[in-house]
Formats: sequence, structure tokens, C-alpha cells
Amino acid sequence: MITHPEKVLFPDDAITKGDLASYYEMVAPAMLPHIAGRPVTMERFHRGIGEKGFFQKNVVKGFPAWLERVEVGKKDGLVHHPIVRDVRGLLWLANQNCITPHVWTSRAPNVDAPDICIFDLDPADDNWHRLRSAALLLRDALAEHGLTSWVKTTGSKGFHIAIPLDGDASYGAVARFAHRLGEELVRRDPVNLTREFYKTDRGGRILVDTGRNEYSATFAAVYAVHQRPGAPVSAPCTWAEVEDGSVMPTSFMLRNVGERLAKVGDLWSGLL
Repeated sequence: MITHPEKVLFPDDAITKGDLASYYEMVAPAMLPHIAGRPVTMERFHRGIGEKGFFQKNVVKGFPAWLERVEVGKKDGLVHHPIVRDVRGLLWLANQNCITPHVWTSRAPNVDAPDICIFDLDPADDNWHRLRSAALLLRDALAEHGLTSWVKTTGSKGFHIAIPLDGDASYGAVARFAHRLGEELVRRDPVNLTREFYKTDRGGRILVDTGRNEYSATFAAVYAVHQRPGAPVSAPCTWAEVEDGSVMPTSFMLRNVGERLAKVGDLWSGLL
């Protein structure tokens, strides 16, 4: 049951908590195979996106008995992350005013073995040509290693590019691979790409962020709503759509993803 479904979370768009819950219920068949078993970090907005939200990893009280959790280590103790495997779990997240669920690159019980590698292209501006070129450069670099890549919008300014893994490699090995490939991309295009994390050091260039592949790091779940006006969604797209410019990082919204899924289905189903 959703409490206070009338609560407005996106004031400019009149999108309520009830609308958010309905959205996650609708996309559940496509979303759940991608996030099932992954430790979740909730990005919660009790008063809507007009006020600052907060991240919650640890769920130690106030959760239903049926909610699965996984205990993982951190520097100074333990964290109990929620695990979502069904529609009921997605609706519980929405009821916590969790607009954006962020997930690990591994799944319980094998939380030390990532099954996906994520590259996050984070531009400093809205230069679409530069972002498109960077995404295609990364796709081609991965192809040189014999790797098929998958792309999704972030619901913000950039793209997430993913490659599936067999779950045999450690976090350290996956992160080293991602970091080295990120460095190679910057060597190929130092004018437009950077590995500098702080925006003041980027000089307008796109950050090739490979930090999503470190232990306990997260990325916005597939089909997650982003906390921006319009309720943009981090949704799969095709490389052809990136090439021809028909899909931008905020092309998909809470109110049009249903139509998108009805038309093309889950474009990341092959990644699984």
C-alpha cells in the first residue's frame, strides 16, 4: 500500500508519489531482471525534488519482514542493503519516496563478483556532438577487445555504456580493466575527454567515469527515474539511435516509457 499517494514529488510536472509507484509497477517486468539481487542504495526525496534529497544504504529498522536484505562489509562495520526481486519490492522503494534506486554491479549472494561493467560518460555541458562522439569512441574501443556493449540514457546529461561479465572476475580486476580503458580513451581524444573527477579540473571535457566498477559503487538502475524536472528515465536505447541523434540523455520520461516499451520492448534483454 502506498501511503500519501497524492504527495507531489515533481512540482513542475504534477507527478505524485502515486504516479511514481504506478510507473515502477508498470516497468517491473522489464526492470526486475536487471536489478534482482543487486544491493540497492535509495535516493529519497521526502518533500519532492524541490528540496534536497538524501541517500540511504542501511536498512536496519522500519522495513517489512518480507523485504530481503544483504549484509556487506564497509570500512568501519556492516551495511544492510535492501534487495528487490519483485513488484512488491519496487513499490516499497517508491513508498519510501525513493525516486532513484541505485544498484551495485554484483548480485547477492555473490556480492564480490560483478556481472556487469559500467562506463559513465559525464559531460560538463550540453554539447551533444561531443557526447555522441565520445560514446561511439567507447563503443568502438570495446569492440576492438571483442566486447559487445549496450547503451542507456542516464536521465541526466550523459550515457551509461555496459558490458556483461561472467561473474568470474573480482571487483579489483574489473575496475583495473575499466580504468585502463578509460585512460586509453583519453589518450585517443584528450581535447574532449578527461579522467579528472572534479568539474573545475575538467576544462569543459567529458569525464570518462569508471569508478562505478569499484566495490560498493553504484549506478542508476535500468529504468530508474531521475530527480529532474520532467521525471526523465535512465532507459536503454540502441547504438543506431545514438548515432543518428534520435535519442538524447533525457529523451525518455516517466510518462512516455510505457509507450516506448510497448513499441520496442526491453532493449537490454539481450545483455542478460
